[in-house]
Amino acid sequence: MSTYIVKRMTYMVLILLAASVLIFSLYALTPGDYISSNIKLSPERKAELRELYGLDKPVIERYLIWMKNAVHGDFGYSLAQQKPVLSLFNEYIWNSFLLAAVTTFLTWFIAVIIGVIAAYKQYSWFDTFVMIGIFAAMSVPSFFIGLYLIKLLAVDLKWLPPGGMMTTGSNATGLAYVKEVIQHMTLPVIVMTLLGVGSLTRYFRSNMIDVIKQDYIRTARAKGLKESKVLYTHALRNALLPAITLIGFELPSLFGGSLIIEKIFSWPGIGQLYMQSFSLRDYPLLMGFTMFIAILTVIGTLLSDVLYHIADPRVRLQ
Repeated sequence: MSTYIVKRMTYMVLILLAASVLIFSLYALTPGDYISSNIKLSPERKAELRELYGLDKPVIERYLIWMKNAVHGDFGYSLAQQKPVLSLFNEYIWNSFLLAAVTTFLTWFIAVIIGVIAAYKQYSWFDTFVMIGIFAAMSVPSFFIGLYLIKLLAVDLKWLPPGGMMTTGSNATGLAYVKEVIQHMTLPVIVMTLLGVGSLTRYFRSNMIDVIKQDYIRTARAKGLKESKVLYTHALRNALLPAITLIGFELPSLFGGSLIIEKIFSWPGIGQLYMQSFSLRDYPLLMGFTMFIAILTVIGTLLSDVLYHIADPRVRLQ
């Protein structure tokens, strides 16, 4: 195990190094930046700012400086927000994490339950209804569902607020603050759960169907075990093993934010900040965030491999 982790850590460093070169080159070689696109600045002021932020240096020298600072935890300075990139991450990323964590829990919980029942009752009316709902959820664009629910639940019925994280002008604290946040995050959580539960339910359903047909399931039934015990103790445990590989993709999504959903519901998360940075060409923030997601991706992949080995000792780490 230790040899495998050391080897994977070496690969991770090489992958992140290659990713840093690609990320920096992509943004550095893109025509224009925040300073050159700012029409309020005179040519002299633009030249002064480019020299101040080191944008007049060769690309290779700029990359080496950026990489040296990134290794020490400094991802640069946001030109548009006039704040360090890490400070902006700390300010916005936890809002995205809250939204994504609740959504991930609900998505997996609902998908596992529906997927198991649909697999057990294969070709029944329930299974047919689930499959229709899955394809419908996967086919409808997120912005359409979001705008429709805003009109229905926020505008027409006035059950929930249409957007934001807090009511404008609110100074709520304690339980009142928690209540307001829950009310404001309900709509985006519903939309994100509807979008994610479809594909995950189909994944669990297909895994359960394969496991139910195995010989050890028939043996467990032949021993006289209760059907619930066979289904949830033997079948479900083995059906969930392949899903461990999905954990590697969940980690970056927890901190990456949902670009469209956060924009629609005006949720103050990292996804909305990322979209704003694109329009403003705030490349230091874009590079820092993209590199941060790359780090989370390689860490999540390593974590999923190790967890899969722990959950199923028959799998050898090589």
